[in-house]
Amino acid sequence: MALDRTAEQSWARDQRAAKSVEAKPLPGITKVFSAGAACFVPHVLDRGRAVIGRDPECDLVGDDANMSRRHAEVRFDGQAWRAEDLGSRNGTFLDGLPAPRMAGPRGVLATGDTLFLLSDDIRPFLAQSVELKDGIVIGPTLRRAWSDVERAAQASSVVHLRGETGCGKELAARWFHEAGPRAAGSLVTVNCAALPSPIAERLIFGVRRGAYSGADANADGYLAAAEDGTLFLDEVAELSLEVQAKLLRVVEERELLPLGAARARRINIGFVTATHGDLRDQATAGQFRQDLYFRLGKPTVTLPPLRQRLEDVPFLVERALSQLSPPRYPHASLVEAALQRAWPGNVRELLRDIAEAASRATGTERVRAEHLDVHAGHALAATARTDDNAPRIRKALSRAQGNVSRAARELGMHRTQLRRWLALHGTDDPESSGEHASITPCECDE
Repeated sequence: MALDRTAEQSWARDQRAAKSVEAKPLPGITKVFSAGAACFVPHVLDRGRAVIGRDPECDLVGDDANMSRRHAEVRFDGQAWRAEDLGSRNGTFLDGLPAPRMAGPRGVLATGDTLFLLSDDIRPFLAQSVELKDGIVIGPTLRRAWSDVERAAQASSVVHLRGETGCGKELAARWFHEAGPRAAGSLVTVNCAALPSPIAERLIFGVRRGAYSGADANADGYLAAAEDGTLFLDEVAELSLEVQAKLLRVVEERELLPLGAARARRINIGFVTATHGDLRDQATAGQFRQDLYFRLGKPTVTLPPLRQRLEDVPFLVERALSQLSPPRYPHASLVEAALQRAWPGNVRELLRDIAEAASRATGTERVRAEHLDVHAGHALAATARTDDNAPRIRKALSRAQGNVSRAARELGMHRTQLRRWLALHGTDDPESSGEHASITPCECDE
């Protein structure tokens, strides 16, 4: 097996050491949209509270004309956030609803036309900002995942990426390729789910003339095309077990044997694999060869979905609109709406729906929330019979500590739809019944 075991073990030790560092979380507030533009200004919460307003004496001073001099106060008790309006002209909104409000360990705060992210631990935001690299928006959360990919590229010839559709697995594969020793070669991308089963072996390994009836010429496969470079096998678990067995030899022995060839030849190649689900579970269930899993499944880097890296959303919205002809600009309401939706299709879905919203915003340069399709950013499952999803809904409400807006975002539903379900089933809306007074730390990681 041609893996650099020493480097791989060193990388694993670094990962364990990084995760073992004990440090006290720092709750904080990050300004992500102000003065009509995306921004990134983190602020550590001192004394468990902060006053927001235009007054220079406020803890967070804004330059928003729609923000009052003393606009709002936010508090964090170690488990949950609470927002209070201080008699502002335009109101204070937490997760889309007017203050006073409570939320879990994270939330979206709107004061005037300024938006903030509330977080129980702001340390990652203090270490890195949001940057634009080769047209890609990379915030602190995504940067941590990409740093893991980069370390893997320097320590190993393989990496496995796990992530939802549209979360940027192909971009991460390119980052692995460019950060490793085979950057001068080609990155060849293969969607294994789209390979027709009867010809998948020929397409991957190549064929020699006379191998079978109709094989009247030599043809290289994807492996040969990626020689001295990297092969990216997206949805690798979709390959048949027969193809997996032949792939195992290439990974283990670094030898390629095309169909019909009498002799294998050495090949230098790096591998990136990716799946939507857990490849380990698929190997345990017999859907993926265990011996191949141990060659290709480690190290694994999980790419965060968009709902776990909200700091990127204002920049993505702004960039999507700026690339239109003529360019358009986001209103705070549009960004606030985008921050509150689940986006199951991740960045790809967000960019498409923002562009569609702009097409509806006729006669104005500013695209508002009302221009966003009501179904945009919500899971398709939300249109199914909610009666059948009752257990799922109740679990989501529990994880969200009774916060309907957060539970709806997790479920991919609109909060109004979830409230209608609660009313239909004779269940009190926990947000209106004051149940937030006794909420406990959120179990989910949004």
